[in-house]
Formats: sequence, structure tokens, C-alpha cells
Amino acid sequence: MATDPKTKTVLQLVGVVATMGALAWASVPFYDWFCRVTGFGGTTNVAEGPAGEILEQTIKVRFDASLERDMPWEFKPMQREMTLRIGEEGMAFYEAYNPTDKPVAGQASYNVAPYSAGGYFSKIDCFCFTEQVLLPGERVQMPVVFFVDPDIINDSDAKHTGHITLSYTFYQIDLPDNAQAALTPKTDVKTSLN
Repeated sequence: MATDPKTKTVLQLVGVVATMGALAWASVPFYDWFCRVTGFGGTTNVAEGPAGEILEQTIKVRFDASLERDMPWEFKPMQREMTLRIGEEGMAFYEAYNPTDKPVAGQASYNVAPYSAGGYFSKIDCFCFTEQVLLPGERVQMPVVFFVDPDIINDSDAKHTGHITLSYTFYQIDLPDNAQAALTPKTDVKTSLN
């Protein structure tokens, strides 16, 4: 049984649209995975623990903070810069403040500049790994624990890096269900026995 040329064309177009949709859907997780594996675009690594090797060579780490357009918090690094030996574990703090009269949830995105150093900047612990909820008027100091991987000195593009800038941008997200439930007043139901 022969297929009508118009039907064949429609089926091919539907196939193309479905394929493009699937590729678009898969592109974000694939790109995220690619950036984490390669350090492309200043994406950092996550480490289980310290580097193990500490070199005598030092590197300066600068800290930057910004907010997405509609994020009502105040957000800043508690220190602007620190000097560490390559491989040495460092800890820095960022401060967030919610000046509003309602709870606000946020998530931090991050990157490292120069991009060539992104794959060598490893975080052991970071406030950016989880969403943050600040109550009205709440001010918190949030740590990030990190090191610069000694393998940076073997990279022809990154080995001459004298400083790395770690940047965070907080953006507002919906309140998580557990936070919303904790803020909802409980009604006291009384029963009467007759």
C-alpha cells in the first residue's frame, strides 16, 4: 500500500519536530554535565575532601556576589580576597539578608573566572548545593569550603593564572513544600463529646 506524498511529508515533519524537541529537552542536562566534567564556562568541581597535595605556589581567590533582577535579598561576600597555597583548603563566607516581611527562598548559581581555571576549582561544601530560605528580617552567613587543584600547574592554559574569581548570583525560587508547610498556621480542631 503506497503512502500519499502529503501524508509522508506530514509524518516526516512530525518526526523532525519530535526529534528537535527531544534534543532541546536533553540539551540542558547534557550541557550541565559537559560543563561540570570539563570546567567549561567556569563551572567548578565538587570534591569529597581536601586535595591531598599542597604546593608552595600561591594563588589569589577573589569573591563576588550579585542578585538576579527581582531577588529582594541583600547578598555580599564577607571577604573580598584571600591568598592560598595551591591545594590548600580555604573557607570563605557570604552573607545574605532578607529585608522583606515575608519568607523568601533562593538558589545560587556560580561560576569561576578565568574559565580555564574552572575545572581546577573544587568545592568541598557550599551553600550553593542546596536552596536557601530566609525568614523576614533574617541574616545568615553561609560558608563555601574549597581548594584549587594542584593539577592546574600542568595545564598550559591555566598554569599562569594568578587569581581566580568565584562569583555567585542568587535568584528567587518558589518556597519549598516543607518550608511552606512549616509557615502555615496549624488550626486547632476541638471535638466535643456528648
